[in-house]
Formats: sequence, C-alpha cells, structure tokens
Amino acid sequence: MDVASQIALVTGGGSGLGAATARHLARKGAKVAVVDLDKARAEGVAGEFGGLAVAADVTDRNSVEAAFGIVARELGGAPRIVVNCAGIGNAARIVDRDGNLSLDLFERIIQVNLLGTYIVLSFAARAMAKLDVLNEDGERGVVINTASVAWEDGQIGQTAYAASKGGIASITLPAARELARDGIRVATIAPGLFETGMTAGLRDDIRATLSASVPFPQRLGLPQEYAQLAESIVTNPMINGTVIRLDGAIRLPPR
Repeated sequence: MDVASQIALVTGGGSGLGAATARHLARKGAKVAVVDLDKARAEGVAGEFGGLAVAADVTDRNSVEAAFGIVARELGGAPRIVVNCAGIGNAARIVDRDGNLSLDLFERIIQVNLLGTYIVLSFAARAMAKLDVLNEDGERGVVINTASVAWEDGQIGQTAYAASKGGIASITLPAARELARDGIRVATIAPGLFETGMTAGLRDDIRATLSASVPFPQRLGLPQEYAQLAESIVTNPMINGTVIRLDGAIRLPPR
C-alpha cells in the first residue's frame, strides 16, 4: 500500500512516537488525523502539516467511535492506516515496602494500553472492511499497534506495563488471521529505549547509563525511527501478524 493519498489515523499523536509518526506519514502524502486525549497537543501537531486534530479517549468506546466518524466526515472516508501509539508507562511494585498493593495502577495501565488498543483496533477493522480493495492482493488497510520490549524483558516494577504490552503482542497474530478475510493486516512494533516523554525528564547520568546499555547504536532510539518502521509496515504487504522489536539489540536487565 502506498502511503500517499491514504487516510491515516494515529492515536497518541500529540506527542512522542505518535507525533513523529503523524508527521512522517503526512510528509509522505497521507491525510493524517492526529488523535489524542489532549486536544491542544493534537492541534499543535496537526497544525504543522494541515492535518485533522481529534480529541478522543481510547478507553471509551463511544469516544473512539465518534473519532472514526469525525475522520470519515472530515477527510472523506475511513482510514486505511491506523497506528496505535496511545499509552502510559507508570511503574510500581506488586507490593511496596509499606505493604501497599498496586492493583489500581495495574487496572489503569491495562485499561489504557491493552483495552484502548483493542477498542481502536476493533473500530478500525469494522471501518476498513467496508472499503474497496486497493490492489490485486485484496488489501484494504493495515493496523499497527505498539508494544514494548518489556513484553519479553519486563523489569522489576513493570508487571502492569509488561502485562499490557504482552497482551498487545499476543493480539497480533490472531487478529491478523481473523482480519485476513477482509484484506486487513495487523502488525506490532515493540520499541526499546526511545527518546519520548517517558525519558525526557531523566538526569544526564541516568540517560548515559541507559544509552550505554544499548549494544548498537549506543543511544536511545529516535521517534523518527519508529515512524520509518511504521511506514515500512504500511508499504510491505508481507509484514503481517508479527511483532517487530525495534531496540538496537538491547535486552533489559531485571532492574
């Protein structure tokens, strides 16, 4: 599928990996809807390239359904490219030193990262299935989800985050198999340590330590590199039903 002229919807598009992906797809000629819980951030990114800003809560099915309706109305149809970047990354131990449990945090992270991804995937699949096929393969669209290397290398304090990202990774193959009948591909990117809002506030010494832990290139990943992989998934029809680690060969230590 060529990116040019296609409608793309990017969740979490107001910052980090999502913002970089929205900008990149727009540069490649896509009509991009920047979807974010923070409307001001979405407007800031969309305003850079004349895109559409949409405020939506990925954990609320009515909000997501409304977002797809706005995109169809304002951009002239359902998106053929959907990139799920919305997520949170809070950390907490199962039981802290004072004996407190992290059940509320676990529930919230699962709700945003895993359930939110599934809700967007569901509405994307329904919308894409109604589109005309694009080519002789019968392709209609592609959904790209975002996991994390933590789904395999989860560190202490990351039980909730790792579980949510592991769920996203596990969705990938069965979703791709199910949606194949409609010509819809599903793939997942599992980033390692990247320059995002989650790492922006780190002290210089911590940043240096994290960068040194990446075998090569010995630095944190750039959001643009995530965006480049997203484009590659869109344009290569054989990338389907798989989880791709984008991590410079890092394997996270226990802590």
